[in-house]
Amino acid sequence: MTDTLSCDLLVIGAGAGGLAAAVTAAYHGAKVIVAEKADVCGGATAWSGGWMWAPRNPLARADGVDEDIELPRTYLQHRLGKNFDAAKVDAFLTQAPRMVGFFHDKTRLQFVPGTTIADIHGGTPGAGTGHRSVAPQPIDAYKIPAPVRAKLRWQLYETSFLGMGIMAGPDLQAFLHATRSPKAFAHAAGRITRHLIDLATARKGMQLVNGTALIGRLLASADELGVDIRISSPARTLTTDDSGAVTGAQLDGPDGTVTIHAARGVILATGGFPSNVDMRKKYFPRTPTGREHWTLAPDTTTGDGIALAESAGGRLDTTLASPVAYCPVSLVPYRNGKTGVFPHILDRGKPGVIGVLASGKRFVNEADGYHDYTTAMIDAVPDGQQVRSWLVCDHRFQRLYPLGMSKPRPIPVWPYLRSGYLKTGRTLTELAQQCGIDPAQLHTTVASFNDNARRGQDPEFHRGETPFNRGSGDPDNPFPNPSLAPLEKGPFYAVKVVPGSFGTFAGIVTDASARVLDDSDTPIAGLYAVGSDQASVMGGHYPSGGINIGPAMTFGYIAARHATTATDSEEESGNTDVRDAQPAG
Repeated sequence: MTDTLSCDLLVIGAGAGGLAAAVTAAYHGAKVIVAEKADVCGGATAWSGGWMWAPRNPLARADGVDEDIELPRTYLQHRLGKNFDAAKVDAFLTQAPRMVGFFHDKTRLQFVPGTTIADIHGGTPGAGTGHRSVAPQPIDAYKIPAPVRAKLRWQLYETSFLGMGIMAGPDLQAFLHATRSPKAFAHAAGRITRHLIDLATARKGMQLVNGTALIGRLLASADELGVDIRISSPARTLTTDDSGAVTGAQLDGPDGTVTIHAARGVILATGGFPSNVDMRKKYFPRTPTGREHWTLAPDTTTGDGIALAESAGGRLDTTLASPVAYCPVSLVPYRNGKTGVFPHILDRGKPGVIGVLASGKRFVNEADGYHDYTTAMIDAVPDGQQVRSWLVCDHRFQRLYPLGMSKPRPIPVWPYLRSGYLKTGRTLTELAQQCGIDPAQLHTTVASFNDNARRGQDPEFHRGETPFNRGSGDPDNPFPNPSLAPLEKGPFYAVKVVPGSFGTFAGIVTDASARVLDDSDTPIAGLYAVGSDQASVMGGHYPSGGINIGPAMTFGYIAARHATTATDSEEESGNTDVRDAQPAG
């Protein structure tokens, strides 16, 4: 059976970029259809922290921080180097504040400010010390209509506490200090109590935070604006007219083929290719079979948007500094035989943990960005050896902070030891033998690190010298630097870390309006690419947290405005706001 539908704009993919485009276009009066390959919406964004880098945003200005555009522009010029694309960077920096203002003021997607979240490379000219990031406000899932939340990808188990999401900032700090502060204990106890009630009544946590809240709020906004969201509907081919302009697509819907005619074009937002083993083998370094890499993206992110764009004359940009947005991960063995993937975002910057190679040597500032940690690991491991490292800590650290999937007290450590996820030893020598680390060198490394950490220094890698490093540490650390503490008393623990990713940087070549370009750099009429389907505006670099979602949302907003020929600002449009709607569950 073949069905035919017409719309103004077809969006292929329902992650942050695709839904941002859909909501923006619908707000400007377009009839929008979203086609999502998976049976739920959200892609990798739903499993993320939900933070987006958006310098000069209105929440920062409301807090009295009104930066000149040249400050973040200078920072990106220095960090991106030869990969700096002035036109796309300027489009991003100009439109990101407007994107945040539109969603915050006109839709169900409201934000909280990242007042103290610093850019990663604090010594670079133009680096920010806060106010450049925003995250979605938490939302009670019962405030999203039941048919809408049925399409939502729920939060990742590995990065939650028994399925309950914990938001970076005060929420997370309360959980980390629950055994040290009555106020923090009360907060954590209240959250856990509500979560247990949700599990008993709804069989899942209904307190949405982080990326799940971002997607949930976008879905609610799309629903209120009349967007037609079709799940389990992968796009197989694009349709074009005699001039080569893209006019729609054919979908494989649950009930058969659906042909979509899109008068204003198609926006590709399928999430890049992090789960495509053959493409990983071809494009990722140190990945000879494609299976040496563990992505946090859903298994549906196999490069569909790349293939569709190429079929219409687009091309994949492989000139970026890195094809992939790396994250160090550990593999979590479950009793049912499955393997989970845990991203090491939080633990590496806490005082009292170091990263070492099989040689027993440190190789990086552990408290820098996750992309930096992984690229340093790949570069440091000799050719022919498995790319891996170990995060090593002592008993004090393990009881105060998470070590990967392992949680601090009062959560017991024995399940992680029994499964083999954590290795342990009464001494550093025993631990080294368990992990296959050179024991003599590990002793030397720890002794040197400890001597400097007690003084709050790290002369080898300068850990703890930037606002980003110190913000990743613990302000209650008894040693001089919030990111440094010695590893002193056993038992000692270690978790093996391997290369993983949040998604891909390599994507389709586009212009500053997110239009797909052909081999002669001419825009292909009616075709846009956003999110990870678009070559990253960051040029394969990772200058700050949130540089995947921030550009995805911004270029989704840009593409939708271009496709709908919107010329007025959302404040001037006179359209109805949907932010105050409170639908029943």
